[in-house]
Amino acid sequence: MPKTFQAIALSFSLLLATPALVSAQTVETPATEPAAETAPPPVPDAAVPNDLSMGAEPAPGLPQQADATVGQTYLAGSFDKWEQRCVKTEDGADPCQLYQLLFDKEGNSVAEISVFDLPAGGKAAAGATFMAPLETLLTANLRIGVDATKERIYPFAFCTRAGCVARLGFTAEELASFKKGIKAVLTIVPAAAPDQVVQLELTLKGFTAGFEAVTKANAGVTR
Repeated sequence: MPKTFQAIALSFSLLLATPALVSAQTVETPATEPAAETAPPPVPDAAVPNDLSMGAEPAPGLPQQADATVGQTYLAGSFDKWEQRCVKTEDGADPCQLYQLLFDKEGNSVAEISVFDLPAGGKAAAGATFMAPLETLLTANLRIGVDATKERIYPFAFCTRAGCVARLGFTAEELASFKKGIKAVLTIVPAAAPDQVVQLELTLKGFTAGFEAVTKANAGVTR
C-alpha cells in the first residue's frame, strides 16, 4: 500500500476512534456525590396533643411552709437528725412534731419516731408515735433505753399497711433524760427470727432545741 494512502487511512481511523475515547472519558467521570440527608423539621408545639403530660422534676423532700397546701405535711426546721414536721391548716395554727428516721447497722431505713409535747398537768409530759416494719414480732414489744438507764417496755397498738405502731408516753423525768442524753436505743424483734433482736440508735443531739421549737409552735393549737 502506498505510504500516502497509509497516512490517510491512519488519520481516518484516528477520527473514528475519537468519539469512542470521548465517550469512555465521559463514562469514567465520577458522578457527583448525593446531597446529605437533612433532619426532619421539628414538630411544632401546636401538633402535640393538649392532654399529654410532659412531666416535671420531683421536689426534693418535704415542701417548705410557703409551698404546702392545707392538710399537707411540711418541713419547718431541722435540728441535727431531727426534723420539725408540721401540718398546714387553714387558720395557720399548724400542729407540729419532732421526727427522726431510724436505720439499722447496715444503713437500711427501718423505723421512724415522732415526738410531741402534751398539755401540762398530765401524767405524760410528752408523747410519741413509733412505727416499725410489718414483719415485727408484736408480742416482743418495743424496748427503749436512754444511755445507761434501764429499758422500758412499750406495747404495739395496731398495724396499718405502712407498719406497726406503738403509742408512747414519757414522764417529765423521762423527757429530761432525752434532753440530757446522747442517744437512745430502741429494740424490736423480727417475726421471722424471734431469737434475734434489731437495735436502732436514736440520736438525741438537737432534741432539746427541736422539742422547744415544737412546743412553741403548738402553743396556739387547739387540742
